[in-house]
Amino acid sequence: MAVKEPQSGTQPTDDYLARRTLRSGTAGWVLLAGLGVSYVVSGDYSGWNFGLEQGGFGGLAIAAVLIAGMYLAMVLGMAEMSSALPAAGGGYTFARRALGPWGGFATGTAILIEYAIAPAAIATFIGAYVESLGLFGITDGWWVYLAVYAIFIGVHLAGVGEALKVMFVITAIALVGLVIFAIAAVPMFDVANLTDIEPTDAAGASSLLPMGYLGIWAAVPFAIWFFLAIEGVPLAAEEAKDPARNVPRGIIAAMAVLLVTAAAMLILVTGAGGAEAMQSSGNPLVEALGDSGAATVVNYIGLAGLVASFFSIMYAYSRQLFALSRAGYLPKSMSVVNSRKAPTLALIVPGVIGFALTFTGKGSMLLNMAVFGAALSYVLMMVSHIVLRRREPDMPRPYRTPGGTVTTGFALIVAALAVVATFLVDSQAALWCLAVFAAFLAYFGLYSRHRLVASSPDEEFAALADAERDLE
Repeated sequence: MAVKEPQSGTQPTDDYLARRTLRSGTAGWVLLAGLGVSYVVSGDYSGWNFGLEQGGFGGLAIAAVLIAGMYLAMVLGMAEMSSALPAAGGGYTFARRALGPWGGFATGTAILIEYAIAPAAIATFIGAYVESLGLFGITDGWWVYLAVYAIFIGVHLAGVGEALKVMFVITAIALVGLVIFAIAAVPMFDVANLTDIEPTDAAGASSLLPMGYLGIWAAVPFAIWFFLAIEGVPLAAEEAKDPARNVPRGIIAAMAVLLVTAAAMLILVTGAGGAEAMQSSGNPLVEALGDSGAATVVNYIGLAGLVASFFSIMYAYSRQLFALSRAGYLPKSMSVVNSRKAPTLALIVPGVIGFALTFTGKGSMLLNMAVFGAALSYVLMMVSHIVLRRREPDMPRPYRTPGGTVTTGFALIVAALAVVATFLVDSQAALWCLAVFAAFLAYFGLYSRHRLVASSPDEEFAALADAERDLE
């Protein structure tokens, strides 16, 4: 029998939320830290190196330091908000409480753009690694993309507990691959390789900054690839054990690991392979090691790193879409779960879109598009932290951000600059993302804002806050 979907301001039927409930208590802080690293580890294996073409080693290094500071500040802010508001919506949940339905939907949409496009970019890098191995004579990766989408959507449909455990093992293998690469690359390191790109005539150009000062800004989107998607850890809040404690611990631990791996790969890959050779490589770690046994090992393990992020970002996009759908912002059918408590359409629909995007074959363009969505969501999330600190100072916060709004204010400024940087790299791709973002907002304004589900977890958080303010 069909279930009548609730309209805005009404209580859903008992069956509505029952069909939209995730499995709780499946992840402690170690698994959550593994999830955070898994989201990002592919960024160590490929993608970041395109920033060498935009700013040279010096430009990318400066951008990476700035972006690392932004992510650290942002993670500390998100740790606080996730401890206070543990729900599957992550950044959308925080913004919904702080900025209202429009702000919540805008944040959730920006995150969806990021998470739907990022796996497509990673899939193109997987194709490059597979092709470099010469397996089965593969020269065109489209059916590789199809295979990885189909296989890993299937694993996710089996349930979150199984998915997170598989992800954790793959991530551990990927980290071992980075260690093997580092050991092999150290003897090949040459400082001269860092600055072997010929300087241009741009303002401030030098051997360290071959594209001048503007190259630093243009390299920002690629520096973001070292850390992009770590903000997805709070999306597991409803499925975590003691989320108020474990989500902050997990996301901070993951960030500590990623700071080390990012610095190591930036320096060692460029120093071993040369900035000029690495700037357009689809598999830079392998090419930096040349024809060696270590290169072959890293190539195979590099696939694990790429798969880890591909696999875990699927988890992230499904939970973000699930939360927006359950609350009525997007079609409610997207949040119905299967017998294993996995949101079926929330996994499949973005997967189909991502697979279609792989046919562009342009990993660097897709990367820039994903960064547009990410950076825009960071701006909105940091505004949310600042608003919540000032408007609701007495909100229970099991974890509090060191430095408070000064910390998140710094992240806000850098994130805003990163949004602009995506237009410097590829204005057409960024404009397409902006158009999609505007279309989502139009859908909300004209249709779904009148059909929100009042008793979904995120709407309840906001309603309670409104009621408390009315009492005061």
